[in-house]
Amino acid sequence: MSFYSKLDQIHAGLRKNIWLQYFSIFCRVALAAGFIPSGLVKIFNERFTSLSVNHPMGHYLEALYYTEYYYPFIGVLQVTAAILLLIPRTATLGALIYFPIILNITILSLAVRFVGSHITSPLMVLANLFLILWDYHKIKYILPFNEPPEHKVLRDKNERIKRFPVRFAISSVAVLVVLMVILLNMYNIEPYNSLKDCERQAKKSKNPKAVDDFCNCIHIEGKPLGKCLDTYNKALEANKNQ
Repeated sequence: MSFYSKLDQIHAGLRKNIWLQYFSIFCRVALAAGFIPSGLVKIFNERFTSLSVNHPMGHYLEALYYTEYYYPFIGVLQVTAAILLLIPRTATLGALIYFPIILNITILSLAVRFVGSHITSPLMVLANLFLILWDYHKIKYILPFNEPPEHKVLRDKNERIKRFPVRFAISSVAVLVVLMVILLNMYNIEPYNSLKDCERQAKKSKNPKAVDDFCNCIHIEGKPLGKCLDTYNKALEANKNQ
């Protein structure tokens, strides 16, 4: 049996599991719920958040808001992907459209350290990847695999497995825990969404003044995140050398 035939059999077996079927539905609904409100805001040409323009994400969103039809165009794509996800027959297309959008949001959120989104958007990427893999039997035909056109290993759709997928559940929880630990500890300082929240980091810092200067640099002076981080890191180095 070839590698791809074995892969088909494994995939077909997983698709029969009723718990994984429920999980796929949950992912579709959750992802759709994440894009419909934000997409409609853009379609109606309203501002996405009330973040200050001094905030790194605020800089980006303010510029995005003034891009004329490009701004509502993103909203149309988001709502379209969400609606397609909710319809079983078009869920695969919805997942494929959804993926580059949420991946872009994730990279942006991590780059500007946008609190909240830098946690939720990676989780949405994982959910989206699950849906893409869930429909592997449809998507595989556009991949460079040496496969016959017919898909022979999919079993009767009426057959159901009621055994709870313990390994999948444990693996998912483990990945979730590891990801959360990494995301929650990957930055030594964050701008947060307001000056007050940002300044709270000074309580846990060995150099509270450096934290206050960083927060002022972002929220008061409106300087780029990179410059504020450079100043903050230099302050930490100077404190170590004293």
